[in-house]
Amino acid sequence: MADNAFVALTHSSTLRRLLYEALAALGLDPTDTYRRAYAGVALAAPLLEAREEHDNAPRFWQALEGISGDADIGLHLGEVMQPRPMDVVSYLLLAARDLRQGLQAFVRFQHILSGGFAARLQEQGEQARLVIDLNYREVGSLRQQMECLAVLLSKMLASAAGGELPLLGVEFRHRAPRKLTEHRRLLGVEPRFSQAHDVLILPRALLSRPSRSVSPRLFEVLSEEAEKQLAGLVENQLLVRVRYWLEVNLGSATCSLEACAQALGSNRSALQRALSEQGSSFRALHDEVRRLRALRLLDQGLGVRDVARACGFAELSPFYRAFRRWQGGTPRGPVSRHGATGE
Repeated sequence: MADNAFVALTHSSTLRRLLYEALAALGLDPTDTYRRAYAGVALAAPLLEAREEHDNAPRFWQALEGISGDADIGLHLGEVMQPRPMDVVSYLLLAARDLRQGLQAFVRFQHILSGGFAARLQEQGEQARLVIDLNYREVGSLRQQMECLAVLLSKMLASAAGGELPLLGVEFRHRAPRKLTEHRRLLGVEPRFSQAHDVLILPRALLSRPSRSVSPRLFEVLSEEAEKQLAGLVENQLLVRVRYWLEVNLGSATCSLEACAQALGSNRSALQRALSEQGSSFRALHDEVRRLRALRLLDQGLGVRDVARACGFAELSPFYRAFRRWQGGTPRGPVSRHGATGE
């Protein structure tokens, strides 16, 4: 079980190739922008089949506003991006029978695009809600990335649907910026901010609109290829995905079996059963993630109360009991990963 604990999530290089083109279109040198954002960290070229470490992405998006001097750089990148098929998932979207089948494929194979995606399609009344959460360890939702992605996806869905795609609403997890003029211009609606999820809200009737490029045979072939690619991602194993979800949410949200199952597109009993079949349980994984975070934060010199809070403990006493069970001692300072606490 421990072998999967530190498997790094990855994402495809598709978005980075689009970003290079968009940065150039906005008059920004792509190579220099990436060099400054990553401050000397070596990056591989964005090759067609390349995978990149997912948790490196925040470096770029957090630095981009300062480098560009544009407070709405994410929106403007999405505006100049030219969406086109560049991977199996985008080809599936075009070959699908209708937008519903295309979005179901997007949700099914989302981790080919990014291991950090927690996307799902919800149909409620006359609305269809496409949740596009993109999560990172110990980093909240990235404003510029999500605003870029919202504009890009709306353009891609409009192309797949064969025409205009009037959004009924957009929701973001990040806080509202001071000005919303560009949001209204590029999204067609004024987004709601500080929401539980990042969401594009569409008219449900659009999901049934026949695709102009429908190809059942091609869709079948592409689905088979996507299944192979998905199966080849070691990081997509269930234990890794549950651990990652816990790492993202620990200390900031309720880490329940039900919430995890919903985020992974499952239900409580199915997830419980699947974990049991792999010799684990949600409780055991939750405990493991808490223990590893506590040891790391204590080694970094963080105070005990702050460590307890970051590990999801509302009170100190249950944290002390858990730590004693984990390490045989109390958390009084920097901790050895191999034994009890140090003084």
